[in-house]
Amino acid sequence: MARTLISLMGLLLLCCLAEAEYLKYKDPKQPLHVRVNDLVSRMTLEEKIGQMTQIERGVASAEVMKKYFIGSVLSGGGSPPARQASAEAWIDMINDFQKGALSTRLGIPMIYGIDAVHGHNNVYNATIFPHNIGLGATREPDLVKRIGAATALEVRATGIPYTFAPCIAVCRDPRWGRCYESYSEDPKIVQAMTELIPGLQGDIPAGSPKGVPYVAGKTKVAACAKHFVGDGGTINGVNENNTIIDRHGLLAIHMPAYYNSIIKGVSTVMVSYSSWNGIKMHANQELVTGFLKNTLQFRGFVITDWEGLDRITSPPHANYSYSVEVGIKAGIDMVMVPYNYIEFIDDLTFQVKNNIIPMSRIDDAVRRILRVKFVMGLFENPLADDSLVDQLGSQEHRELAREAVRKSLVLLKNGDSTEVPLLPLPKKTSKILPLPKKTSKILIAGSHADNLGYQCGGWTIEWQGLSGNDLTRGTTILNAIKKTVDQQTEVVYQENPDASFVKSNNFSYAIVVVGEHPYAETNGDSMNLNIADPGPNTITNVCGAVECVVVVISGRPVVIQPYLSYIDALVAAWLPGTEGQGVADVLFGDYDFTGKLPRTWFKTVDQLPMNVGDPHYDPLFPFGFGLTTNSRQTS
Repeated sequence: MARTLISLMGLLLLCCLAEAEYLKYKDPKQPLHVRVNDLVSRMTLEEKIGQMTQIERGVASAEVMKKYFIGSVLSGGGSPPARQASAEAWIDMINDFQKGALSTRLGIPMIYGIDAVHGHNNVYNATIFPHNIGLGATREPDLVKRIGAATALEVRATGIPYTFAPCIAVCRDPRWGRCYESYSEDPKIVQAMTELIPGLQGDIPAGSPKGVPYVAGKTKVAACAKHFVGDGGTINGVNENNTIIDRHGLLAIHMPAYYNSIIKGVSTVMVSYSSWNGIKMHANQELVTGFLKNTLQFRGFVITDWEGLDRITSPPHANYSYSVEVGIKAGIDMVMVPYNYIEFIDDLTFQVKNNIIPMSRIDDAVRRILRVKFVMGLFENPLADDSLVDQLGSQEHRELAREAVRKSLVLLKNGDSTEVPLLPLPKKTSKILPLPKKTSKILIAGSHADNLGYQCGGWTIEWQGLSGNDLTRGTTILNAIKKTVDQQTEVVYQENPDASFVKSNNFSYAIVVVGEHPYAETNGDSMNLNIADPGPNTITNVCGAVECVVVVISGRPVVIQPYLSYIDALVAAWLPGTEGQGVADVLFGDYDFTGKLPRTWFKTVDQLPMNVGDPHYDPLFPFGFGLTTNSRQTS
């Protein structure tokens, strides 16, 4: 009996040892390549294709995650678990999906992604930072890195470990509806602003192998450089269109920021909807595999854009099996399906089983996805907790956003001569800029003065953005002005006053805040680039009757030349986000104007495209232009 018991114990010990060997990929002490290879060797085709599949939150459940071995879930623009959902509600939803993934045979955690492109912008109460065009105006890579770190904390606060940022497009035509997502028309500025990546992911350790992704831990998130490549160079700025440029031009203008991103350990790269010389980027094996993966040695994973495979054909989804074949063969690793995941899984499975797509290509994709998941510690810490919920919309982050707003403002005009500047507005004198805080009565006008949604722009709570002040928490420019001026100064707000009202009220000066309505992607494509009505009328009515400062809220340069003679001082404020106090800080001279144009301000749209260095360069305000103020001297 004793011998039998000893034999049984021996067998049990052998089983335990075998089990330990079986779980080698779960051992964080094992080298990265050992863990990846061990896990891939254990996976079925079904499990591998599941890892390559990213589905939208709305069609996800714990059951779906388990049944189809889903590797990733995302929230599309404006897709929270509920309206004004708390951080805890996000965490509960994501953990529910994760538990489904962990309950599979191999327990591979899923990775949840979201577009946190100017702060955690889909989430109620998050800090909304200026859009990239404004950050480009700051010329401060370190500021952008700090914004990345703050954004990572807020994203992690809701249980999410992956953001589809930064956009490193080089917008060459402001008619493009995504131009505000681009830091600049100058590739050097875009390269410098890839500092967002170490902000989001952490600083890559010295001596790290080139191209291997890096995420520093539970307070950092995986980043995504997008959209590979040439998205900002399409004809006439038409979104998702064709970028016609030779290879040298592509590599010199649109590719450089990818070099920097990969050196900094970016985890993922998203492919562009656009084409290069007629070839869809989602089907471009030469650039995705040949250049990005082989030449640049990128070792993270390549992901499609939303329904990116569908849009390989025109109309979209016209021949989905063809799109799956050419997309996966091009080198795409993860597919943002996002809804019809069964069709994608079935199509890809059929093609692998029938040797249309080789298993080696599937294994490469899965290795890359697992590499990112291992590097970011997802196997060790798959479930989110509420330890960071206080980071969401924290006062520290709002102060950082306010700093970014101040530094992003570009002063384009300040009086008719430098001897009598208008800005900063004086607080206690009759000078214009800085505006005076103490005066009898001032007028605030314009559709964008008291509209938080307009101030934040697209990709804020909803994909296309919103109008109004109830979308999230923040400070409108009007409320910021009221907080800044002297208590004895009467502030009159009228959105679109007529000239007689302005003339009859004896205002000391006026601030007019106008611009574009929110938009995203194709909805923002514009051939006229006009200020939204009634903005032009507001400018002429107000500025024709009283000394005025015009603040333009826009995602790009807009038509301003016809009104310039009416305007005493002109400020480009871009899309500043929730912290409107940063605008008032500079208007009233608490801080100086320091921003420089990140892109050329045209005279007329007929000149477009027009970028610095072009032979026909004749701007209203050139690239890099920006007046400065010296508030101490002025006061």
